[in-house]
Amino acid sequence: MAEWKFAQSNPAERLAQLHQFSMLKQQDGIEIEFTIRVYEYLNPPDPNMPFFAVADKQTNQATAPFLPTGWGRSLLEALSACMRNVHRFPYQPESVGIK
Repeated sequence: MAEWKFAQSNPAERLAQLHQFSMLKQQDGIEIEFTIRVYEYLNPPDPNMPFFAVADKQTNQATAPFLPTGWGRSLLEALSACMRNVHRFPYQPESVGIK
């Protein structure tokens, strides 16, 4: 067990170690950078899914904004699910006035 896990004295604090990744989504001839944070929970909401990944940008902003996420039993599983979800919908910053 890693040392950081001993810092939590109350499970309600939901202590998590953060892992950060960057990916480039190719869309319409441009590269869009997404930062993905993966939380490794000591006491996850679902004991079978201790890893939760979330992207820093929404996609599908023009229709129904979607924030790519992913849960998993491993860091790889959660990160891969989030990356797949980044590709599900187009990134449309112009629809909400983002440059």
